[in-house]
Amino acid sequence: MRTIKKMNTALALAGALVGGLVTSGAAKADEAPVTVKGSDTMVILGQRWAEEYMAKHKGTTIQVTGGGSGTGISALINGTTDVCEASRAMKDTEKKQVQDKAGGPPIESTVAKDGLSVFVSATNPVNELSMAQLKDIYTGKVTDWKDVGGTPGKIIPYSRENSSGTYVFFKEHVLANADYTPRAQAMPGTAAVVNAVARDKAAIGYGGGAYATTGIKVVKVKKEPASPAVAPSDATIKDGSYPLSRPLFFYLRPKPSAAIKAFTDWVLSPEGQAIVVKVGYFPIK
Repeated sequence: MRTIKKMNTALALAGALVGGLVTSGAAKADEAPVTVKGSDTMVILGQRWAEEYMAKHKGTTIQVTGGGSGTGISALINGTTDVCEASRAMKDTEKKQVQDKAGGPPIESTVAKDGLSVFVSATNPVNELSMAQLKDIYTGKVTDWKDVGGTPGKIIPYSRENSSGTYVFFKEHVLANADYTPRAQAMPGTAAVVNAVARDKAAIGYGGGAYATTGIKVVKVKKEPASPAVAPSDATIKDGSYPLSRPLFFYLRPKPSAAIKAFTDWVLSPEGQAIVVKVGYFPIK
């Protein structure tokens, strides 16, 4: 069983630079760069895919930037990116906007899977939380660690900005669409959440599992208060027993170019899926 991998410092910095650009090689004179934009959860994965693909396909340039799933979806709708990386599914209203502007529906591909992880300080004695407890923490009903089995003290919740697909997924699946507590501090990316939690023993945060690193621990999650506590792993993602497993998506506009299709096909190939594992996420099969 492969558990969530810890990424190195270089990847943490890459993830933090959500507006960063990955580009290499000289594009052919008649071939425009392939642009990839969206999820900050996926930006380190997109960067690794781009680097590996360009190393094997000289003359192709892949440009990868973050900004959040919502930003990537808006760019896809407006035709300013070729590929949208999204950690949530597009809404029907968003798909209709692509249909109206591009003359066809967006092309959706699941390119990886993630065990959305809940992070606490490595010194925090809490090792597991139920979905109900997470909801209570993030809606402000519970504000002290002693109420969830921890050492007495104020809970400092860290969240994501509302343009983030991770923010939307957590709101829908954990909060049941209730509002986040105003005490939740919005961070620009998962790397920022992880860094904040690592520095603060009272903190809790959530984000893509590949960002787990030193100074924090990933708590196990219980679907129901009486359910077993489950950690994200290959087995629990595949069998659905981890309550916060989710797909990660590529979205394309209709009639993508040969270069865009070739890159997407490669991402779904065994070679592309091997990179998913190396980064710390989970392959689609």
